[in-house]
Amino acid sequence: MKKLSRLFAAVLSTIMIAAAVVGCSSNVPANTVFSIDDLPGKVIGVQLGTTGDIYASDYEEPEDPSVPKSKVERYKKGSEAVMALKQGKVDCVIIDSEPAKAFVAKNSDLRILEEPFAEEEYAICISKDKAELKDKINAALAELKADGTIDNIIKNYIGDDTKGKYPYESPADVDRSNGTLVMATNAAFEPYEYYEEGKIVGIDVDLAQAIADKLGMELVINDMDFDAIIAAVQSGKADIGVAGMTITESRLKSVDFTEPYTTAKQVIIVRAK
Repeated sequence: MKKLSRLFAAVLSTIMIAAAVVGCSSNVPANTVFSIDDLPGKVIGVQLGTTGDIYASDYEEPEDPSVPKSKVERYKKGSEAVMALKQGKVDCVIIDSEPAKAFVAKNSDLRILEEPFAEEEYAICISKDKAELKDKINAALAELKADGTIDNIIKNYIGDDTKGKYPYESPADVDRSNGTLVMATNAAFEPYEYYEEGKIVGIDVDLAQAIADKLGMELVINDMDFDAIIAAVQSGKADIGVAGMTITESRLKSVDFTEPYTTAKQVIIVRAK
């Protein structure tokens, strides 16, 4: 009897847990964001310190008093904002397009609005007192653009027909006698920087490696919260910040930027239903 009672209790517990899961999913509200025009008055999820955060801030205090104020929920990681969307805690997430594609590919209950939210350019941030290093990096970027290296690095991570076909490899005879180049990044931003088999990989990682190779330096990567990158560069804990960073007026008050190395888009992720 005790064994039967235990079995019955276990079965009952399983049924109750399943019912709770179904109940939770049914409590997630239907999507109400179908275009940029729907953002006023909504709860917007963003990753702290990103351009998505900067753009969303405009909806918190709209210039037109007749426009409803939005609430912005800020998360340390983009994945946390996406989870909040799935749970119904936010109405949408503003984030860069390529990471958005990666999130949606893993979550069939989410989709990206066709209308881009904003277009932008990524560049490498650097301390204002390192003008000489900035000039050297700009020269390296110019060479890497001219010989097609940057295009190949991007194609190696983006594009169904080219993905994985253009891995970057450092020259065998590269000289690394010029010291270290410390890169601050946030390795939760696929395909620009993310973990794969315990190693940080991605477009920005290969780009930084190619630059280090040109400068004759050893690349060192420090993974940190996105909103800590600028402070790390300002304080000298890192030489450069490479993390899909957009040049903005607010950031230029604290750090300098190299020439852009690629273009990108901000998009809006919503629930599929």
